[in-house]
Amino acid sequence: MKRVLFLCSHNAARSQMAEGFLRKYAGDRFVVESAGTKATKVHPLAVRAMSEVGVDIAGQRSKSVDDVGEAWDVVVTVCDANCPIPPRSGLKLRWSFPDPALAGGAEEDRLAAFRTVRDGIEKRVRSLAARLG
Repeated sequence: MKRVLFLCSHNAARSQMAEGFLRKYAGDRFVVESAGTKATKVHPLAVRAMSEVGVDIAGQRSKSVDDVGEAWDVVVTVCDANCPIPPRSGLKLRWSFPDPALAGGAEEDRLAAFRTVRDGIEKRVRSLAARLG
């Protein structure tokens, strides 16, 4: 089974959403994890935005890139920063998505930012799953 790792800064939203989508669409074909340069916790608005499209990420936990090991077949960074890629990784992809956790305003405005990023990540993950077979 191919091993796919999604990375972002805090492993709180973008990489968690990508992990959730790949598990939904192709979890039977891939080992899927996500991690960050600094583990924090899964953002509640990420959990909420994903539940709106039928993907439950409430049980996922934030992990540091040091916790997930190396030798991944595919590593996808979903942040706009430079994430460190674990050694001995195969295909490396960079998807630049803004951090929805930085959105300001009322909760509904912040949730809208999470939905926008969620929808973009979903399109890319579907495409990746198809590309990897």
